[in-house]
Amino acid sequence: MSAVAHEAAVSAETYAMDGTFWTATIIFILAYAVIVSEKVHKTVVAVVGASLMIVLKILQQHEAFHVEELGVDWNVIFLLISMMIIINLMRPTGFFEYIAIKSAKVGRGEPLRIMLIFALVTAVLSALLDNVTTVLLLAPVTLLIADALEVDAIPFLIVEALASNIGGTATLIGDPPNIMIASKAKLNFMDFVYHLGPIVVVMMVVFLAIVKVVFRNKLKTREELKERILQMDELEAIKDPVLLKKSLAVLGIVLLGFVFHGVFHYEPATVALFGAGLLLLLSNTHDPHHYLADVEWPTIFFFMGLFIIVGGVVKVGLIKMMSLKVLALTQGNMFATSMILMWFSAFASAIVDNIPYVATMNPLVIDMAQQLWPHESGLGLLHHPELMPVWWSLALGACLGGNGSPIGASANVIVVGMAERAGQKISFLKFVAYGMPIMILTVFISMIYVWLRYYYFV
Repeated sequence: MSAVAHEAAVSAETYAMDGTFWTATIIFILAYAVIVSEKVHKTVVAVVGASLMIVLKILQQHEAFHVEELGVDWNVIFLLISMMIIINLMRPTGFFEYIAIKSAKVGRGEPLRIMLIFALVTAVLSALLDNVTTVLLLAPVTLLIADALEVDAIPFLIVEALASNIGGTATLIGDPPNIMIASKAKLNFMDFVYHLGPIVVVMMVVFLAIVKVVFRNKLKTREELKERILQMDELEAIKDPVLLKKSLAVLGIVLLGFVFHGVFHYEPATVALFGAGLLLLLSNTHDPHHYLADVEWPTIFFFMGLFIIVGGVVKVGLIKMMSLKVLALTQGNMFATSMILMWFSAFASAIVDNIPYVATMNPLVIDMAQQLWPHESGLGLLHHPELMPVWWSLALGACLGGNGSPIGASANVIVVGMAERAGQKISFLKFVAYGMPIMILTVFISMIYVWLRYYYFV
């Protein structure tokens, strides 16, 4: 056993556990258990858990609101709010309906072709916007197209959910776990594109090939129904062409800002907030109430509560103890740490929503790095060459692990909910039957990728 691993094992066993430690730990465990059970809405659980952390003085209020290591990560919060405002302003233009109808026509009304095109469109939009927004906008049109073709909409919706999680893995803004990892690890937009983009392209090719094989003989429709799709006019979907042009221009500026935000030393939230403000101004709206009200406030407060709950267990030392246990288990070997973290993240994210999982793991990875390289600090610590593959393994495991179950990622929850409201109930086991094999395959591909890129050829 290495000296670091031995010290970690000893430290983990002797770590002090006082009353505050156990109070914070119980709040943390109970909150996660209730979130997983879905007996109480997860936002309610997060807000109650966060308030208990402050009321019981595990965290002081200023720590919860103003200390980044222990409280709310405002960079994540304002990035999410700003992107939601931009999408809310774009939604009434009909742009997303236009894309969906155009895609169906490109597929010539063939259900399998349409499924493959929708999966590709979903993956690309998930990388450029975010996966939650993408499925929220495309799912209703998918139901419409499936109804017109008189085919089962459930396979289409599940494939789109899976594609959204794969595509969202490629960029900083594509999946909420990436936003959280980027903020804690101080990674920029192009870091994600450079490190995760190539393998996401490979995984999408494999995914589309599997979809083609699985559904080759299962999606059939009549010629007259195909003709119905071809008769649709995608231009009729555009309700406000002037606002659409403004929205696309602002979105282009925001995406360009994300690409170069590291060069100009702006946080992603600053870029997104500027875009949201600019589009609100250009939209000539006299009352922004509607656009602001449509922000997913339950999701925002879920994040805020979660940050505070995790901050409480960081402060009392639970995360430090967990990181020492990991070091003792892996003997300080960073390759073993990367591989174990990737697979553990995948299965944990399938059981627990990947957002609370990553909120817990971020400080654990940082604390583990502090144990290994105590003389490093700041970017020197966060971007230590041996730590970088661990960050990418966490991102891959958490984002792809979301495909393992209907509660693994927010995009899945939205798709299942929208399907149920449309009378197309997706059972837990049905989603798992589709998602779990894809999750295992994509994580296996990711494991090979991380091994080759960061360890074998170094």
